[in-house]
Amino acid sequence: MAFPTVAQEAAGEIVHDAEFYVLEAQNGERWAAEDEQLQARLAELEQRFGTKPNLIHIMWDDTAYGDLGIPAIQAVRGLDTPNINALAEEGMMFTRMYTEVGCTPSRAAAATGRMAIRSGMYNIGMLQESHGLHADEVTMAEVLGDAGYKTAFYGKWHLGDIEQSYPHNQGFDEALFTGYNQILSLNTREAEQGNASIGLFEDMLVENPYKLDDTFVTKDWVMVAEGTKGGETLQWRDNTTETYEMIDAEGLDRMFAFMESSVEDGEPFYVANWPIMANFMPIRRKCTRARALLQNGLQCTVDPMIADIRSKLEELGIAENTLIVAMADNGPMSHNPPPGTGFAETIFRGGKGDFLEGGVRVPAFAVWPGMIEPGSLPGDMIHITDLFTTFASLGGAMDNIPTDRVIDGLDQTSLLLNGDGHSRRDYTFTYAGPMLGAIVKGDYKRHFISPDPVGDASGIPAAFYFLPSDPREVQPMLTNLIHLKRPFNRMRLRHDLWKERYPDRPETHGIPWTGIANASEQLKREQDPQLVLGDLPFDPLEYIEHLDELPFDPAGDPNLGE
Repeated sequence: MAFPTVAQEAAGEIVHDAEFYVLEAQNGERWAAEDEQLQARLAELEQRFGTKPNLIHIMWDDTAYGDLGIPAIQAVRGLDTPNINALAEEGMMFTRMYTEVGCTPSRAAAATGRMAIRSGMYNIGMLQESHGLHADEVTMAEVLGDAGYKTAFYGKWHLGDIEQSYPHNQGFDEALFTGYNQILSLNTREAEQGNASIGLFEDMLVENPYKLDDTFVTKDWVMVAEGTKGGETLQWRDNTTETYEMIDAEGLDRMFAFMESSVEDGEPFYVANWPIMANFMPIRRKCTRARALLQNGLQCTVDPMIADIRSKLEELGIAENTLIVAMADNGPMSHNPPPGTGFAETIFRGGKGDFLEGGVRVPAFAVWPGMIEPGSLPGDMIHITDLFTTFASLGGAMDNIPTDRVIDGLDQTSLLLNGDGHSRRDYTFTYAGPMLGAIVKGDYKRHFISPDPVGDASGIPAAFYFLPSDPREVQPMLTNLIHLKRPFNRMRLRHDLWKERYPDRPETHGIPWTGIANASEQLKREQDPQLVLGDLPFDPLEYIEHLDELPFDPAGDPNLGE
């Protein structure tokens, strides 16, 4: 097998995972011929519109494959999303879009084109995480921005609360973002009143006569921040329920203004709009037969948002020069979800946190009038990291992708424009936190974290699955598929050996929410405990340098692999 040589790397060729080169050696000539035809089509489009194509990535949370785009399943599940379903009818519905197992890892993978294990972003960020995306990671916004794109982010970033991780410090021209997930809706005074959050707002509680430490509970944070590249960072509004409920609408308004200004300037744009979608407090009206948080969020927030975006593209006259990719970030929160949320498995077993298909195989759609064949239903495999490289290819920005690290994303332009049978991927590696959970190769899957300890100890675990006949992964095979033991071992060893050459980045830690120009006094005291404690015989922030020594907590996304 021919890995890239040092000379190839020095020549600026993108480095992919080892498995890609096995495929390229067998298919490279055909791919090169396809690429010539594709570039001719794209050049014709650019000549027509005068710019590279606009790129929009919409991503929401925790949705099972089948909950969207398949009306029969929607009838069972009690929701109706005509505008999302229209993406399938008028464009492409992927049947094998793979993500990572949880919110933060999937968002890191989309932003960098690298599996989260490589960027150190496999932990799920929660309030005052002291963790985030490293400044040396190269994001899609940076790659496209350097190629002349205007770039913007709106919604749930969830890639850290440290200053270097803010999206406008990661290449976006402008951003309105949250550092955390929808649990922010429980970090409110209304939630404290209802005991949905306990002890966060101590001024609302009866005074505890036994309390000695007034620094243990977080006093202030940033629910939503905004900023511009090279400009200052501001907290947007406050940490109230009212602010939380305004995030998606505000993001959409800003997105439309951004699109308008880009068109006026004659520049292509890339927008990531990742809506909050739902509130864990039961304050929104019930608008679906399911009467549940997930279905209400999909039907009454995401679905009209997609309709509004497509209508705006038509108004601006750029629909045919704009690719929209819309998808979920991972499977449903099917393990111990809050009551009334409507999360459930559908076709596949497992959910958020699992390396099972139900955790990482999600509803996903692409629409591009005149370029993607309406009603396309490819059976090919695609991975969330592929969006990074595909967008770079479409934007003429491949030379901006770094060549000193592994880029897991593959260019899937041919799949989008040529349809079924034209993917350049037949494999995925799925990590459960920092541990390799499973490998998929074509129709076959092997679990590397197995509930069969005896088999594991013997070296022949019953952890092989044939997905077409067992999509729920409940019938592990031993004798029928044992001939795959060596091929899967070979894949894993190549993958691991390649990682020795290109090591994973350790987690990046720091003080949360620094650099906020309008920071409250409480927030400043959070960042400098000495203001409260005075001189101590140790640095009260020294622990931040040792956060990576804590064992991985699978409860960050529960029930990994179970």
